[in-house]
Amino acid sequence: MRDRVRYTVAPQGPYCLDRTLARLSRFPEKVDLFEAGIYRRLLFLRGRPLFLEVRQKGPPSRARLVIEITGNEARTQEAKELASRVLDRVLGTATDVRPFYRRFRTDALLGPLIRRHIGLRVAGRLTVWETLLQIVLSQQIHLNLAHGMLAALAEHLGRRARLDGRLYYSFPSPRALEAERVSALRRFRLSQAKAETLKRLAAAFESGELSDEKLTSLSDEEAIELLTSHKGVGRWTAEFTLLRGLGRMDIFPGGDLGVVKYLAQGMLGYEGLAREKDMRQFAERWRPYRGLALIYAYAGLAHRAEAKTSKS
Repeated sequence: MRDRVRYTVAPQGPYCLDRTLARLSRFPEKVDLFEAGIYRRLLFLRGRPLFLEVRQKGPPSRARLVIEITGNEARTQEAKELASRVLDRVLGTATDVRPFYRRFRTDALLGPLIRRHIGLRVAGRLTVWETLLQIVLSQQIHLNLAHGMLAALAEHLGRRARLDGRLYYSFPSPRALEAERVSALRRFRLSQAKAETLKRLAAAFESGELSDEKLTSLSDEEAIELLTSHKGVGRWTAEFTLLRGLGRMDIFPGGDLGVVKYLAQGMLGYEGLAREKDMRQFAERWRPYRGLALIYAYAGLAHRAEAKTSKS
């Protein structure tokens, strides 16, 4: 008989689960599930499965998150701490957006975005390894395809458990992925280069050369330098890993296509592609929240695209 524990958490400042996790609903997903306003995730503690469920009560200004943990370890303090890490890393609750709002509420570009997307936080993954797995797969291909690959890896190489008749999955561990031959990884539509990169990164995490703790202890530039010392990891990959994997709110992936094309053209009036150097210079006005500002800009662009689609 599994235990089931429920409690409530109040995020700092305005918070909106729907807006924060909207991106999960746009792509194939097997691990961080967000359906009908409810976030679900399979976790493991001491080898036993834990099922986490999060839903929001109240508007962003008075948000309360109702947390439910199910499993034989559900009543332990470690289970609550693990759930707290998911809230901080995946759901973005650790970021207090109030100083960001106060500073930019009258900004010509960010002010309207803050008002429209109140409570939006940076959605990430639980660990740096999970984040790197996603970002490496996303290199130079459509995000739908990348998320489809990620879902297939979780389904075939990740651990699984069943609750109430539904099967849940976790991402493959570094050990599980390192054990796979490159040729075997290719069956998930990975290129040779991406399969080799993920194998090298899995080995680095297994050996302790890379770890969440080590990267957390480093400055932004030191962490980028460490990540990019691994073949197949460029600055774009490293920057998005820090933004979505460690919640570094001042990281600005200036070379992203979304920045040099969609942000430049959709919000800044560029006719062609902007130079990465120019976009990094433009973003200086957003310090020390360049990454958070970018997430709001992307939300604004997504809203415009949806509005245009609904009219056509």
